[in-house]
Amino acid sequence: MPTAVIAEPETRERTRLAPRQRVLLHDDDVTPMDFVTEVLRGVFGKPAGEAEAIMLEAHRGGVALVEVVPLELAELHVDQARSKARTRGYPLAFSTEPAD
Repeated sequence: MPTAVIAEPETRERTRLAPRQRVLLHDDDVTPMDFVTEVLRGVFGKPAGEAEAIMLEAHRGGVALVEVVPLELAELHVDQARSKARTRGYPLAFSTEPAD
């Protein structure tokens, strides 16, 4: 007696990417520029030159793009940066927004 072959239905999995967020640095009149650069290097992993350029862009224009990353990583980096700043008594501010 021949065995019947049953075809498995084809399933297609869609990989959903985590929503991406822009992390923005906001200028203030209190936080020292060197400290901002230190946070950008230590928390966000920016090389020295890039960290300084981001800091200067925020200083001159009021806000600067730091990175575009998945939501969870954006929230983690912002929390770490705020914690580092608050420990030193600085009002350093970051925000996130959808990257579209």
